[in-house]
Amino acid sequence: MNLVPLALYAAAFIGYALHFARRTPVSARLATTTLAAATLAHTFIIGMQTMEVGQVPVFGMASAVSMFVWLLAVAYLYMEVTTDERAMGVFILPLIIALQAIPAFSAASTIRPAVLRGPLFGIHVSSLLFAYASFALACVIGITYVLLFKEIKTKHLGVFYARLPSLQVLDQMNQRAIIVGWVFLTVGLVAGVVFAIEAHVPSMLSLEDPKIFVALISWVVYSFELFAARRIGWAGRRAAYLSALGFAIVLLNFVPISYLTSNHKF
Repeated sequence: MNLVPLALYAAAFIGYALHFARRTPVSARLATTTLAAATLAHTFIIGMQTMEVGQVPVFGMASAVSMFVWLLAVAYLYMEVTTDERAMGVFILPLIIALQAIPAFSAASTIRPAVLRGPLFGIHVSSLLFAYASFALACVIGITYVLLFKEIKTKHLGVFYARLPSLQVLDQMNQRAIIVGWVFLTVGLVAGVVFAIEAHVPSMLSLEDPKIFVALISWVVYSFELFAARRIGWAGRRAAYLSALGFAIVLLNFVPISYLTSNHKF
């Protein structure tokens, strides 16, 4: 079933690429409508899986990635609707497509351990996934900031200057995404600690678990960016690079480590 949203996300990417090149009202409506259709189809699939297993399907690697992709699409659509800015869709969709390919071509886990049930587990995983989606947006916004900055610095104003928001707007959007992501990352980590204690799973609190260790590194990186970086002059381009670094750590934790570690695959 995950092939359907994958195909629709690919179609949405084509729509955003056309809009990035032409900037017409028709291409804008086409891009947004296609992405909305893809997100709606993805919502239906996640809803069916939720009804089937009796809880939000985030206990397997493929289902967790699918949920992350859905949250990222919803977050981007919200940002697009509230800002009426579609230029970043051409940068967001490749990430969505690449990650959605994982659940589309992987068998969904049918094993649901009893320990992975209950509201605390759902809060733990859902909060982390929403945080990761916010960090993904911040990363893409940071990349576009750097691209625009380089055009302005070299005084060769071209496609990015004509199509992207101002540096100030991009910097503000980046900071807002980081704030939202940091809040949900903190909630997710705290919920995970409480869940591990109540479920009597001490291994989930060990720094020897690579997922826990890397998640804490992510929290430190984003805490530094949020509370210290701008105070020491790390705004604008440096903040954009830091956002990219933070999301690279998140992706490392979210995909490769989940496959390599023998436990904590959620």
